[in-house]
Amino acid sequence: MEKEKMVSFKEITANPAPLGLMGFGMTTVLLNIHNAGFFEMNAMILAMGIFYGGLAQVIAGIMEFKKNNTFGTTAFTSYGFFWLSLVALNILPSMGYGQAADSLSMAAYLFMWGVFTLFMFIATLRINKALQVVFGSLTVLFFLLAIGNYTGSTLILNIAGYEGILCGFSAIYAAMAQVINEVYGKTVLPIGEVQASQKLQATPVTE
Repeated sequence: MEKEKMVSFKEITANPAPLGLMGFGMTTVLLNIHNAGFFEMNAMILAMGIFYGGLAQVIAGIMEFKKNNTFGTTAFTSYGFFWLSLVALNILPSMGYGQAADSLSMAAYLFMWGVFTLFMFIATLRINKALQVVFGSLTVLFFLLAIGNYTGSTLILNIAGYEGILCGFSAIYAAMAQVINEVYGKTVLPIGEVQASQKLQATPVTE
């Protein structure tokens, strides 16, 4: 019998990470300009939360699933639905679906997202420094917002707003660095890649 030929397929789909990072970064900047006290919550933020922060990140997460990227799938899909849930928290009460979330429940909501982000930050220690900055600053942002809501401190919320603006711009940088580096075929904007010898190697799991 002839030996069966092994057929391999080359992955030719585009890198979805810049889409997810831009959706997250731009929406985060705009929301946190509000948190810093420059303007009220309005339809512009809600629309960005639904479409770019929300749906675009979910799409990026699904694309990362196709690329067998567990981190990207978990991150983009989760934060996409975070934005959608945040919009829902703002609009559902006005539509008669449940009471508006009080400061304590919002503090719990933001705290749990902070815990999730902290674990994701640990994973970035094996990826690159750009993502470490994004997830590290996002962890701080969630905990600051949780504390601000729990204590009712406008000052803490304003500080969180400024910190969140920096977090959002760090995600924008990480996104555009990947796009520009790929287009030019060289490192134009460094992202601090972890050395290949230090990266986590995938190994088969056996029962």
